[in-house]
Amino acid sequence: MSDIYIICVEDEMQVLDVIVKDLEPLEEVFPVEVAVSADEARELIREIKKEGGRIGLAICDHVMPGDSGVDLMVEMQKDPFTEKTRKVLLTGQAGLEATIEAVNMARLNRYIGKPWDPEQLLNVAKEELTQYVIEQEKNLLPYMQILDAARLQEEIRARGSV
Repeated sequence: MSDIYIICVEDEMQVLDVIVKDLEPLEEVFPVEVAVSADEARELIREIKKEGGRIGLAICDHVMPGDSGVDLMVEMQKDPFTEKTRKVLLTGQAGLEATIEAVNMARLNRYIGKPWDPEQLLNVAKEELTQYVIEQEKNLLPYMQILDAARLQEEIRARGSV
């Protein structure tokens, strides 16, 4: 079990359940934690930090009660603990301005529209986590079975070591 978490922030429980189900193939290596609001996500982030974990991927809805997903991701980008986290905005309602803000201010890595294709969400998660482990991990071998093995092998060759 890795200390690299995936967090999913979505205010609709049925949608949150579907996201978690779609990400199930990754859960063996990357524990999936959920929050139903930006405030709950902040608490979750504090908890993961306190336990010595890291957040490799954040998938966040845009329109939620209280702070929006973009607000949360902008905050995450400004926090040294979560600035390297790969950030995916998942929404059916973000206007162009909110999307531009997310890309520019939160260093958003991806935008996925609702409804999404389960395979697309899983592939995006794998691609983003592959990038995260390449940037953050010394030993890439533990991730070969679950992430993009070709990209990881390429990186191992480029580094000249495992």
